[in-house]
Amino acid sequence: MSRSIIKLKLDLNNHKSALKKYEPVTSTPRTTVHKSLDKTIAAKIIPKLPITAIHSRESSALLTSSRKKLESSRILRESTSINTSKIAIAKRPSISKEQETIKKTTETQKFPLNPTTVIRLFKSQLTLWEQGEILEYPEVYFYGLKQNKIKATHGNNNGFDDERNDYKVHIGDQVAYRYEIIQQLGKGSFGQVFKVFDHKEKEMIALKIIRNKSRFHQQGAVEVRVLQMLKENDKDNNHHVIHIKDNFCFREHLCITFELLSVNLYEFIKSNSFNGLSLSLIKRFTFQLLQALNLAKSLRIIHCDLKPENILLKQSNKSCIKVIDFGSSCFEEKKIFSYIQSRFYRAPEIILGINYSQAIDMWSLGCIIVELYTGIPLFPGENELDQLLCIMEIRGLPPVNVLKQATRTKLFFDDEGRPKITPNSRGKKRYPGTKSLGDVLSGTDKTYQDFVCKCLDWNATTRLTPEQALQHPWMQEFVDSSNTPKNNIEVRYVNPATNRVTQSTRHSKASSFVF
Repeated sequence: MSRSIIKLKLDLNNHKSALKKYEPVTSTPRTTVHKSLDKTIAAKIIPKLPITAIHSRESSALLTSSRKKLESSRILRESTSINTSKIAIAKRPSISKEQETIKKTTETQKFPLNPTTVIRLFKSQLTLWEQGEILEYPEVYFYGLKQNKIKATHGNNNGFDDERNDYKVHIGDQVAYRYEIIQQLGKGSFGQVFKVFDHKEKEMIALKIIRNKSRFHQQGAVEVRVLQMLKENDKDNNHHVIHIKDNFCFREHLCITFELLSVNLYEFIKSNSFNGLSLSLIKRFTFQLLQALNLAKSLRIIHCDLKPENILLKQSNKSCIKVIDFGSSCFEEKKIFSYIQSRFYRAPEIILGINYSQAIDMWSLGCIIVELYTGIPLFPGENELDQLLCIMEIRGLPPVNVLKQATRTKLFFDDEGRPKITPNSRGKKRYPGTKSLGDVLSGTDKTYQDFVCKCLDWNATTRLTPEQALQHPWMQEFVDSSNTPKNNIEVRYVNPATNRVTQSTRHSKASSFVF
């Protein structure tokens, strides 16, 4: 073999070995998701960039006109991406030996563990407070990582509460050594609600953590009793009320766990740009709400805060709903507060200072089913006086026998019994009886209008009850036609976070959801 041939082979081998240095390096991500977690928690939506985000018009024209420059830029981009990959991999922090040990130990352990075993194996991941606290829990299902925990201090409730007496929550932290905090679902005057993973039952649920103040503890205790009674009397789970799972005290906070539901009706109509829903779907929702109120009435329970935000779909693409948030509820014979309900859905007897009953929930129902149709609140009062003026504008002046029972008439009427007409923030004045429900609900059938009218009776004693409402022609027609109503028909919901739409069934109302 000639020297030139030998030299050529050597050069070729050297060239191949040199190319290997530039082969793309792949690696398996270190971060793993706990195998018991729902796969949807681990999933990340990575948007695909359009071509215009990668190449500008000028560069596209330049690349098209010059093949030589295209080849050069391609080689340059490839070499750059290879180098970047190497740099990115080099910058990734390595797992410490301690973290590696904890990870392997956790994966090999079968939970629950007793607290002494957890302290022995995972002491480095427990705060000093937890090392004592954990001994009160005979079974430990989840302990959390130290970087996600609240450290006890000399502050409010040993540093666990903020200035409002709400519990300080860190995502990934543990509650009662069983629940893992995933995300916050809501916050209100009562406290906070979180989506959590129950490491004992291996399921996602909702956790309500009530504020650490005596009056909230007292009302929370009432809520638990109400929820337990509702669950005990809804064994078939067909009365459309939220079901409590458990209740306990953790770090001076009353905690309540519930089944996890989907979007509320306010968000539902908001996703349709407040265009309203079809009457057929509203009728399905109304039937279910009446079942919930009928159960509550049989137990002498008043919800006290019925509104679209407190009515949730069980699934985002199904029409089955449940009533939630019994945090303001009471038993009819043990009323706690005299001023209740969210303003838009507040019954006139609450505003006027008249003794109230379960009839206030039927008033709220009437307001809700109109809002579901129009997409906007029926009585959007800016304050207490404006709220009453909104009601009088459509329902006329309250009857004399109603006003005789009122204790707060001087706030809204002058000495001669005339309403104090005051312009709102937009300068608009509302006058009694200048609008009608027929105007608001134009184009709808008369039985629906009559149903709403009887829900919005000034006189609570003659207002529709849940039982009467189920026998009303508008509702009876629906019940008779279905016997067992199909409350799980598909509906269309646009998630504003992802802009994704769930397929739905038909509807008859124009410019609205397709049901």
